[in-house]
Amino acid sequence: MAPLPDGFSYAEWNATYNGLSFGIAAMGSATIFFWLQLPNVTKSYRTALTITGIVTLIATYHYIRIFNSWSEAFTVASKDGGDYHVKLTGAPFNDGYRYVDWLLTVPLLLIELILVMKLPQEETVSLSWKLGLASALMVALGYPGEIQEDLSVRWFWWCLSMIPFCYVVFTLAVGLAEATSKQPSPAAASLASAARYLTVLSWCTYPFVYMVKSVGLAGPAATMYEQVGYSIADVMAKAVFGVLIWAIASEKSAVEESGKLLPK
Repeated sequence: MAPLPDGFSYAEWNATYNGLSFGIAAMGSATIFFWLQLPNVTKSYRTALTITGIVTLIATYHYIRIFNSWSEAFTVASKDGGDYHVKLTGAPFNDGYRYVDWLLTVPLLLIELILVMKLPQEETVSLSWKLGLASALMVALGYPGEIQEDLSVRWFWWCLSMIPFCYVVFTLAVGLAEATSKQPSPAAASLASAARYLTVLSWCTYPFVYMVKSVGLAGPAATMYEQVGYSIADVMAKAVFGVLIWAIASEKSAVEESGKLLPK
């Protein structure tokens, strides 16, 4: 956990403050929505939707911790009615909460997608283990580089973490294509495809945000871009992705219920 750079402008501090606040609001409201929708899907999909809510609940907790840590690291005051001045308090800003969050939520994100697709049990178990472990390894390999100031070390750990990252992305984009085509309705297949590609798109944001401090950008601006970038990516990968999981579960539940009502 590297010390925060000095010299934040009020705009840079405020952008990060609002980005973290946005994360809390998005994740918290998503959690309430997902769990309220549980009675509206069939039993087969309630586990996936429950996990979706757990993911956003974990994220809400960690965003509150990050937000509080950010607030405690600064004092913001207006002198003589002029512009606001931002000063470090000396308290550490603990961004490690993000990696604790990702270590828990990233494997769960993939598992909920696999569960809602309702694959054969053997394939479900196999994919859950493979993708869950690969995604956890990706996060674990990224953290040592995140806390380094040495650019060569950051690039080394970035390259290592990209190995499991590429495996997961390839599996989502290519490996699950056949399973997506076998969904019970065109709408379900379309939603499952959208969920896969949203995951790929949002995940591809993380390596680029990670590289912000690896391409020579430093100081308060780099910290602001990193925090805001990660916050937007998290909301896309968890809250928005969760809405797609709910939509898939809802569509497939409707298809299955209508099938049961058809005369035999």
